[in-house]
Amino acid sequence: MTAIPAEPAKSRLAVLRPGTKLYDFLFGLPLIVWYGLGFYAQVPLVLHEIATVAAPHPDPLVLLDALAKAAALLFAAALIALVILRRPATSGAPGFVPKAVAFLGAFLGIAILSLPRQPMGWPLQLASTVLILGGMGFAVYALLSLGRSISVMSEARKLVTGGPYAIVRHPLYLGEETALIGIALQFLSPAALAVLAMQIGFQLYRMRFEEQVMREAFPEYAEYATRVKRLVPGIY
Repeated sequence: MTAIPAEPAKSRLAVLRPGTKLYDFLFGLPLIVWYGLGFYAQVPLVLHEIATVAAPHPDPLVLLDALAKAAALLFAAALIALVILRRPATSGAPGFVPKAVAFLGAFLGIAILSLPRQPMGWPLQLASTVLILGGMGFAVYALLSLGRSISVMSEARKLVTGGPYAIVRHPLYLGEETALIGIALQFLSPAALAVLAMQIGFQLYRMRFEEQVMREAFPEYAEYATRVKRLVPGIY
């Protein structure tokens, strides 16, 4: 009986090891599916609002809301593309806790959408729309600057310090958090504020895990962190 060579089987398994492109793609596949479904669901809403804006004498708030939704679509499309194209991680935070914190920081805020929407006056509606539009716009800018180094878990790929990353160390989270605060204004209630507070707490822990990974992977990160604040220029 002829023995089956072990090397081909080992070679096939090697492409599924951490640090390989296939492993990274499979690990990011749930995120791709999640944002892909969100993109698919939002497209008809955006097209409807664009048609409304194109009508004579459009409501300025509808125009701002359409721009905010378009920015969210652009964010989702860019994120999907970059997760597919991103370079494999070179290192990451070990253990379950950093992964759980990253997951909750990324997705806990979605729970606000399940709460009853609250009636809003014109000023609060304007503030909500401006925060969503500004936050999503800045998040898209940060995402495109991060490029193929995008991570959801606490992982190191390439150190990016230009563009919005020269302003704060976590511009992507700053943009996302600004947009989430705008969304929370539409559901303003003790429950919405509690979810928002918990999500912000997880995001802060997520940043600490990420920064530890970056310090270990890139010696120059320590100097970068001394001159660039975490979230608020010149303050924090």
